[in-house]
Amino acid sequence: MTGRIILGCVAGLLLAIAPASAQEWEPPRLANGVPDINGMWNNVGSSHVPLEVPDDLAGKTLTEDERLELFTARSDRAKAAQWEGHENSRGVGAYANYWFDWYWREPVAGEAPALIIDPPIGKRPAFTERARDSVQYYRDHLHDQAANMEAGDRCLSRGVFGMMMPTAYNNGKLIVQTEDHILIHSEMIHNARIIPIDSGPHVSDKITQWEGDPRGYWEGNTLVVESTNFKAVGNMRAPGSRAPQHTGRRMVERFTFVDDETLNYELTVDDQETYTAPWTVAFPYKKDEAYQQFEYACHEGNWAVPNSLSGARAEERAQ
Repeated sequence: MTGRIILGCVAGLLLAIAPASAQEWEPPRLANGVPDINGMWNNVGSSHVPLEVPDDLAGKTLTEDERLELFTARSDRAKAAQWEGHENSRGVGAYANYWFDWYWREPVAGEAPALIIDPPIGKRPAFTERARDSVQYYRDHLHDQAANMEAGDRCLSRGVFGMMMPTAYNNGKLIVQTEDHILIHSEMIHNARIIPIDSGPHVSDKITQWEGDPRGYWEGNTLVVESTNFKAVGNMRAPGSRAPQHTGRRMVERFTFVDDETLNYELTVDDQETYTAPWTVAFPYKKDEAYQQFEYACHEGNWAVPNSLSGARAEERAQ
């Protein structure tokens, strides 16, 4: 009997201790109790991750170490590539690798071997026939007029994809948060998204915007942002290919605060006029308070539009 009492006491003590030792991480919070995600966040480590799962990895499950090994090897190959210079290029060439942010950063392993996590095969769904025709039209008539050029090249908007996905440089995102609004500021194009929190329905369908009309709400430690009312754009930046954006597009983003240094990010796009099925990308944002944003001054220094259009007119005169 005494032994049972002792064992019972020990078991009770272990049960009392266990919840404390297994207690989940708690994020810093605003006065209203929601997670405080203010600060500078950077996804440059995910720029080493392929958009789609390579064919030789299709259907395979990789450990975190195996994913990191894959991304590191891919990163090393890119960093080792030698720039041949303008004189050895058929075009105007590009910058040497050391000018890009990713050159100085190590890969970060996400939850999958590619940025696309849905469909499960890790491949982007095909374009619809209408979208394929649109992509081909803008490729053939890109420099007929300024309106045909990609919206980011015109310093108007990179869209949600272009703003939130990892890219070659300027990946730092400044998040400024109050209890009823969140601002996400991107250095690229000096662009800011203002997201109301728990503020009711979307605006009238007659009102459309470059990055849609966002509405946010909290699910525990996850900020969910649903955007509708997108402006119809023929030539918009998108992963894997520039693509049309239609007014019926719906995007859902999930920012999950998992530790002091990490926001796991998911973005699902449902645009039935552009893609044959919805699809999702995911990758982590890492806290990076050392990152400093500078004025982008996109319009002030943008010679891409006049130079491209004048070059096209010169080609036409030469024919």
